[in-house]
Amino acid sequence: MFDKILIANRGEIACRVIKTARRMGIRTVAVYSDADRNALHVQMADEAVHIGPPPAAQSYIVIDKIMAAIKATGAQAVHPGYGFLSENRSFAAALEAAGVVFVGPPSPAIEAMGDKITSKKIAQEAGVSTVPGYMGLIADADEAVKISREIGYPVMIKASAGGGGKGMRIAWNDQEAAEGFQSSKNEAAASFGDDRIFIEKFVTQPRHIEIQVLADKHGNCVYLHERECSIQRRNQKVIEEAPSPFLDDATRKAMGEQACALAKAVGYTSAGTVEFIVDGSRNFYFLEMNTRLQVEHPVTELITGVDLVEQMIRVANGEPLPFKQEDLKINGWAMESRLYAEDPYRNFLPSIGRLTRYRPPVEGKTATGIVRNDTGVYEGGEISMFYDPMIAKLCTWGPTRADAIEEMRLALDTFEVEGIGHNLPFCSTVMDHPRFTSGNITTAFIAEEFPDGFQGAVLPQDLLRRVAAAAAAMNRVAEIRRTRISGTMDNHTRRVGDDWVITAQGVSFAVTVKADHDGSTVTFDDGTDLRVTSDWTPGQPLARLTVGGELLVIKTAKIPMGFRMRLRGADLKVHVQTPRQKELSGLMLEKAPPDTSKYLLCPMPGLVVKIAVEEGQEVQEGQALATVEAMKMENILKAERKGVVKKIKASAGASLKVDDVIMEFE
Repeated sequence: MFDKILIANRGEIACRVIKTARRMGIRTVAVYSDADRNALHVQMADEAVHIGPPPAAQSYIVIDKIMAAIKATGAQAVHPGYGFLSENRSFAAALEAAGVVFVGPPSPAIEAMGDKITSKKIAQEAGVSTVPGYMGLIADADEAVKISREIGYPVMIKASAGGGGKGMRIAWNDQEAAEGFQSSKNEAAASFGDDRIFIEKFVTQPRHIEIQVLADKHGNCVYLHERECSIQRRNQKVIEEAPSPFLDDATRKAMGEQACALAKAVGYTSAGTVEFIVDGSRNFYFLEMNTRLQVEHPVTELITGVDLVEQMIRVANGEPLPFKQEDLKINGWAMESRLYAEDPYRNFLPSIGRLTRYRPPVEGKTATGIVRNDTGVYEGGEISMFYDPMIAKLCTWGPTRADAIEEMRLALDTFEVEGIGHNLPFCSTVMDHPRFTSGNITTAFIAEEFPDGFQGAVLPQDLLRRVAAAAAAMNRVAEIRRTRISGTMDNHTRRVGDDWVITAQGVSFAVTVKADHDGSTVTFDDGTDLRVTSDWTPGQPLARLTVGGELLVIKTAKIPMGFRMRLRGADLKVHVQTPRQKELSGLMLEKAPPDTSKYLLCPMPGLVVKIAVEEGQEVQEGQALATVEAMKMENILKAERKGVVKKIKASAGASLKVDDVIMEFE
């Protein structure tokens, strides 16, 4: 077995590989850019080598720098993680030439399957059903429009060397095809150093289901069942699960056998994933093969008990697989929520900054399941604009799908993240969505169910009553503490009242609170009551309560006359007032927000790639005004209405903060 492995990656996947290597007794080497000098993967590794400036094109994807780090440390093998150089044939070949083991497939397999155009041609030749499309090279935007018309809208514009949602656009008309082609080329060049683009038919209402395969150097290949990855936004997976709630045994077997046949056809070894789209009749079509470890691999590990990273290392060391296909059963159900540094209240735009609070739920076995959190950050660390926005992958396991979802609900409510915008509330909302819980999902789920973006969940009335009861009981605890420290004379004379009005989500509840040694009984004006018990004390940001016999976990902070409470995707201002305070508060005027309609504001921290208009130019609704790049993704900012550009206040190359003015209109 290897003595030392270098991980040619960063973030949570580097930490993930280090954990398995450490358990196997293998020393690890991390590489890092200037931006990652204090990163968690650097702290965890046995050794660390600096490889350059923050941009990946100057550090993590520079093969010569990685090779120099290997030589300097004497690493015998390299695990590439995913992204960066993981599917780079030249990198694998360079390692082979240097006598260093690549923990992944041989370079010819990477070349054959890693290239989306080539892989589709091979699949077609092997008799695999593929989506109609144009596999040739596309010269420019005009040709992209012509090809798109021939295929028929909508079409998917994809980077040949792409992955992770980078370099992908859906186009529904000529304008979107032209714009999408150029943006995809730019993103592909920046992320992968390869700007080749192909176009295929976009199948509406599909499910995205992928098969995990594992092959050794002795001719053995197995599939570890499937993952459903249909909850996506901008082709970026958000929620994954294993197995799929849609497949039956026959379809699962057919897809698995076809995936293994394709892997064997290209001499594949190591872990890999064959991706399919599946229609409502369970017809499946080959999309691509990812010749690497997938981001969502933990859910497969949770239902099979197989450590995929360990098996990759053992295969790379020449060992045969320790199991056969019939040994790989599906045990229970697993969910994964990707926690991204994206603000869901601002249309999921990237968010950067310091993690002032980062407290994941405790990992390991729970009373009813398992919690796992793969992460590469820590409290006090920085989220950089230079890399993928993923903070962590929160995973849960349960005996059934409903159990796994319930474990995820609780884990998400327990997860504390402050200092940046993040999509944790959105993930919580998905877990409660009836369409998701029923399993009736497609890749269009987010677009269809959240067409106007995400503004927070609306809690059902029964849960809102439990929140109101919790707020009333917590307020009593806070008021008692306040009276005890307010002055010696008042301590003997002041009494906390019993009658309160709780207002949340536009609904008011008149309640009476009666406390005893063990907790509080909150009685509503309709005569019903809820028993509340908790060990919460004022100042604690996470409150665990039992309300009406059910556990309730709330992220909480004090606000005037109440609490800010966050749970199950909702972010509530819960006011706790005396009846007189409630009466008077209705007379208060609300402050109007400032008018920013005459300005184009930068919606995210990022780099201005292009200003598409000039001062004095008249623009039409929907016209492109500027392009801003953040976290490896290009965002085209368009005019919301007809107008005239009065002044341009930012130029290409400028680095902007959120709400910086890009241009002003007359």
